Amino acid sequence: MLKVLYFAGLREALGQSSEQLALPAGVGNVGQLHAHLVARGGAWEALGKTKNLRIAVNQRMAAMDASIRDGDEVAFFPPVTGG
Repeated sequence: MLKVLYFAGLREALGQSSEQLALPAGVGNVGQLHAHLVARGGAWEALGKTKNLRIAVNQRMAAMDASIRDGDEVAFFPPVTGG
């Protein structure tokens, strides 16, 4: 199982802050997971439309080609500004 976290505007758009997800067949990196989630359609398309999407795997910043495996935690978050 993967633990997938969503932060800030993504959390609001998706209506959830996290989920447990069985590692889908054929998904071995962050980009493939991203594509799998966006393919759900509906609100999930927000994940595909987010510019400058940031990603962390096991609490370390990662790129779309970063490998993932069962038991990992993957976090998606849009850029956030604040003061």
